[in-house]
Amino acid sequence: FSGPFTDVVTTNLKLRNPSDRKVCFKVKTTAPRRYCVRPNSGIIDPGSSVIVSVMLQPFDYDPNEKSKHKFMVQTTYAPPNITDMEAVWKEAKPDELMDSKLRCVFEMPNENDKLNDIDASKSAPVLNTSKQDGPMPKPHSVSLNDTETRKLVEECKRLQAEMMKLTDENRHLRDEGLRLRKVAHSDKSGSPTALALRDNGSNSLPSLLVVIAAIFIGFFLGKFIL
Repeated sequence: FSGPFTDVVTTNLKLRNPSDRKVCFKVKTTAPRRYCVRPNSGIIDPGSSVIVSVMLQPFDYDPNEKSKHKFMVQTTYAPPNITDMEAVWKEAKPDELMDSKLRCVFEMPNENDKLNDIDASKSAPVLNTSKQDGPMPKPHSVSLNDTETRKLVEECKRLQAEMMKLTDENRHLRDEGLRLRKVAHSDKSGSPTALALRDNGSNSLPSLLVVIAAIFIGFFLGKFIL
């Protein structure tokens, strides 16, 4: 029997009849008040087996106390047309009885198993509490957010500087286009339409770059504010 013995502990006995005749059995114990046996008697057919449940009642276990509890399984061939089991045992002769004796052994769980159970019970409330309260913010995650914010701010400043640079280049190219127009007009070379196309071609690319830069700045500023 394996403890702890604060509740009913059950052990099963398997009785098998290897003969070609019916066998009557009876289970006895030296401590009938401490055990409940089901079934405690019966008949086993030839080649069949029966499971007997032995239930030990709760008690205060003392490891220094040696167990003196014993069981005995008695068997005898069943007479033909049996009707009264008690009469069979009363009328059976000693040489017709067969018996097997068993000694009870009580075992407590290993001390290491106890420590593991205690550690598991201590850790369980901590896990449950963490699930109920939810995950706590970690300092590492906060530092990552600060780093990402700094990167966005730096990227925004870089795009602003790039936009200012493109604006200056746009102004410079526009002035250069006006100067070339005056030179072409003074030299009377080329048509006004060609000069207009040249002027528009020189001004369209910087303006487009300025618009693209403004879109990137708006995107990063919106992400930073959110």
